[in-house]
Amino acid sequence: MKKVLILVIIMVLFEACSTVPITGRKRVNLVSDSQVLPTSFAQYKGFLAENKLSTNREMTNQIKEVGKNISQAVDRFMRANNMVTEADSYRWEFNLVEDKTINAWCMPGGKVVFYTGIMPICDNINGVAAVMGHEVAHAFAKHGQERMTSSYGQQIGGLLVTLGTSKEDSQTKQIWNTAFGVGSGLTMLKFSRTHEQEADRLGLVFMLMAGYDGIEAAEVWVRMSKNSGGSSTPQILSTHPSNAARIQDLKSYLPTAKMYAKKYNQAQSQVKK
Repeated sequence: MKKVLILVIIMVLFEACSTVPITGRKRVNLVSDSQVLPTSFAQYKGFLAENKLSTNREMTNQIKEVGKNISQAVDRFMRANNMVTEADSYRWEFNLVEDKTINAWCMPGGKVVFYTGIMPICDNINGVAAVMGHEVAHAFAKHGQERMTSSYGQQIGGLLVTLGTSKEDSQTKQIWNTAFGVGSGLTMLKFSRTHEQEADRLGLVFMLMAGYDGIEAAEVWVRMSKNSGGSSTPQILSTHPSNAARIQDLKSYLPTAKMYAKKYNQAQSQVKK
């Protein structure tokens, strides 16, 4: 029975394996767009109904303009790379809510929210583009769906531990369950940091594709670090890479991002001719 279950799991994971465009990272996604997007859109609508939109017209227009430019660049990229069905599934929307929290997020399907608290960190239109590119990248790479899949994986892992220790005494079962809990928890944190780094890199590519200055991507995290006073959770215990790690990675990745953006823009120029 256990061998059959393991074989079935392996077959399902193999079928669900795909590659993230541009970064080339292998991912496993068991959640389809049809399963997650209706819920995502409904939750976004509910959030907007319960939160106050910013009355600052200048900042709101900036969010919407940058969001439109970057999402259109991503849409053109997808359509040029045989991702038409995926491109059609997005319902891009960009809103600024009145909240002092330093935050921005994007739900599956392209529903983006900026909080007014993050605007001083963005500082300028290129900073807005850096944060916007990062959030759009989460939707593009389907990180939300992948996190849902990983939670299923934890449940399956727990089941396998239970099956594997079914004949052991209670103390041995407890040891194995504790070890699995700690190990899977740290793995999930690392998994989340991988998503954040990937969104940083994809976001840098996307903002460059849309014509913004990629140097500002690292500068956003310089300002974020200054705002936090240099304090941060140890990276191994955090869902996000450290500010210093992000700054260094974005600076190092900038030449590669420029190469991708240049190829994209050249291809777009050929299409227009």
